Amino acid sequence: MTDRVYVYDTTLRDGAQMEGVSFSVADKLAVFHELVRFGVDFIETGMPAANPKDEEFNRVVSETHPKVAVAFGSTRRINAKAAEDPGLKILAESGDTVCIFGKSWDYHVRDALGTTLEENLEMVSDSVAYLVSQGKSVVFDAEHFFDGWKANPGYALSVLKAAADAGASWLVLCDTNGGSMPSEVRKATEDVLAHCPGVPVGIHSHNDSELGVACSLAAVESGATMVQGTINGIGERCGNANLCSIIPALVLKMGKSLPNVNMSMLTGVSRFVSESANIRHQAHMPYVGDKAFAHKGGMHISAVLKAPDTYEHVAPDRVGNRRRLLVSDMAGRATIMEKMRGMGLDPDMETVTEVTNRVKEMEAAGYQFEGADASFRLIVDRMTPGYERPFEIAGFRLHMDEASSSGIKSEASIKVRDRSGNEEHTASDGNGPVNALDNALRKALTKFYPQLADVRLTDYKVRVLDEKAATAAAVRVLITSTDGKGIWTTVGVSDNVIEASLIALSDSIEYALAPRSGE
Repeated sequence: MTDRVYVYDTTLRDGAQMEGVSFSVADKLAVFHELVRFGVDFIETGMPAANPKDEEFNRVVSETHPKVAVAFGSTRRINAKAAEDPGLKILAESGDTVCIFGKSWDYHVRDALGTTLEENLEMVSDSVAYLVSQGKSVVFDAEHFFDGWKANPGYALSVLKAAADAGASWLVLCDTNGGSMPSEVRKATEDVLAHCPGVPVGIHSHNDSELGVACSLAAVESGATMVQGTINGIGERCGNANLCSIIPALVLKMGKSLPNVNMSMLTGVSRFVSESANIRHQAHMPYVGDKAFAHKGGMHISAVLKAPDTYEHVAPDRVGNRRRLLVSDMAGRATIMEKMRGMGLDPDMETVTEVTNRVKEMEAAGYQFEGADASFRLIVDRMTPGYERPFEIAGFRLHMDEASSSGIKSEASIKVRDRSGNEEHTASDGNGPVNALDNALRKALTKFYPQLADVRLTDYKVRVLDEKAATAAAVRVLITSTDGKGIWTTVGVSDNVIEASLIALSDSIEYALAPRSGE
C-alpha cells in the first residue's frame, strides 16, 4: 500500500450541479487556476459534449494544462461504435486524461439504461479501449458501484474487470446515492483490489448520509489511492465529499503524501470557491470555517492560550486559518487581555478589568460581540485616555409616505457635529428607513471626512431577543461594512429597531474614522 494519494477535484462539474450554483466560463477559469495553484492532481472540466460552455472551457484548459484538465463523459451509446460516438470523439481531442462513467448496478442497466448486462459490458470495454487507442489515460467511474456491489457483486466486479482489461488507468468506485456506510465501502474496496490487481482504485462519495468524508477516508484506509470530491462539498442534493476536510485528514491524520498540495492555501481556496459560486461561506466547516478555531468558554480560552492542542486538534495556520477568541459574557480577563494584545495593544490589568466589566454589562443588556469585533474595539478606544469621538449625532427625523405606484417611500434628515463643533444638517431618501438613515448619515459626514465616500454597508441583520415580547421585543442589529480594503462588523441593541440600527451604523462609521494605536 502506497502513502501517495491523488486528489481529483470535480467542483467545476459535480459541484456545479448544486442548486443555485452556476459558474460562468470566466468563473470556471478563475477557479481552475486557483486549484492549479493549490496543487490538486486532476481537475474535472465538465462534460464538453453536453453544452457549449463546458466545451469552450474544456478546450481552453486542455490546451494550457493537458496533464491536469480532465474532460468528463459517458460510455458509448447502445448498439453503436465507440469510434463514431460524438461524446467520445470530443474526449479524444481533450487533455492527457479523460474520465467516463458507466453503469455497474444491474438494476440500472436493465431499468434505467434499458439494455442487457452483456451489452453494458461491451459498452464499457469498447469506450475505454477506443480512448486508450487515442492516447488517453482513462479514469473509469463505476456509477452506483456500491449499490451494484450489494445487489449483485459478481456483475459489479465484472464491469470493473471489463474496464481494467480494456486499459483503464483508474477504477473509481462511486457511491452515487450517498447511502453507503464506511464499513461497506471498506469491504467493497478490498474486494475490488483483490479482483482487479494492478489497477489503482479511487473513491467518489456523495454526502446524502453525512458520510461522504468518512467513506472516502475508509476507502483510502483499504487501499484506494485517488479521492474525488469538491471544494466545500458543494454538489447535487446534499453535496459531494468535501475535499476541504478530506485533504487535511489525509495529510495531518493519516500521514498520506499529497506532494503537490499547498496546505496553507486550503482556507483561502475554500473561500475563493464560495465567492466564485456566489454562495455564503459556511462558518462551521471543519478546518476552513470562520468558526473552526473559535473559542468562547473562558476556561477553554485560558487553556488554549497555555497549550493550543488542549482544544485544537490541529494548528489553524497549517490549513491557512486562524484562531479566534470570542468576547462574550463567558470571557474572563485572560480572554480580554489576549484579545487586546491581538489588536496590537499592551493593556494593563486595570484597563483589562474595566473592559471586561463593560463587556459583561453590555452583554447583559443584549449586546453580543462574538461577531462584532469592531464594536469591541470601540469599547477599548473609548476607555483610552485622550480618545475623542470623531462626530456626534445631534438629532434625526424619519418621514415615510405611501405612494400608490412605488410603495412606501422613506426619507431621513439628520444633524451631525464634528470634533470642532461644526454642524451639518442634511437629508436623503432610501429603500426603507434604515437605508435612508444610512444614506443621510454618510452624506452629512462626508463633508467633514471625504474618506467615507469609500465606506459602504454590505450586510444587515436583525435578531429579536425575546420572541415572547412580540413587537415590543428588544432587537439586536449587526451591520457589516467595508472600505474596499477591510471588512468590519458593529452591533446595536434597543427595543426600537431604528435606534438599534442607528447605533450600529454610527459605530461602523466611527470605527472607520478613529485613529488607533497598535494598528
